[in-house]
Amino acid sequence: MTPSKVALAEVLDTPLDLAAHEAAVADPRAGAVVTFQGVVRDHDHGRGVTLLEYEGHPTAAKILQEVAEEIAADPAVYAIAISHRVGTLQIGDVALVAAVSTAHRAAAFEACARLVDEAKARLPIWKRQVFTDGQEEWVNCP
Repeated sequence: MTPSKVALAEVLDTPLDLAAHEAAVADPRAGAVVTFQGVVRDHDHGRGVTLLEYEGHPTAAKILQEVAEEIAADPAVYAIAISHRVGTLQIGDVALVAAVSTAHRAAAFEACARLVDEAKARLPIWKRQVFTDGQEEWVNCP
């Protein structure tokens, strides 16, 4: 049996570490390691944002693992690491980290983009935005 190419697939309530994700996908065959960080910004659709709160369904970690395994099934991918944070995040905090290693940059960029897009589309994690005017809204809720 071939070992999993998914080095990390976690939902955490602690700060995410980009360097740990890069190290997790290190491979001597890799000529490319592409990373992504989703960072909490201070605006959304023209409104000022003060903080975000992420809540995850109990199946979130399992679904994140499934997404990572699907993208890792690509023969061009050597390793994948992805984590999503839950809890209250401030402006500048990292909500999502992904890393992918491949032999060549085009494959790494493409796989990392697919990984992030699929995670965002399928992960049962919901976001509450608190705006500078005191109003709030839930995003991505079922």
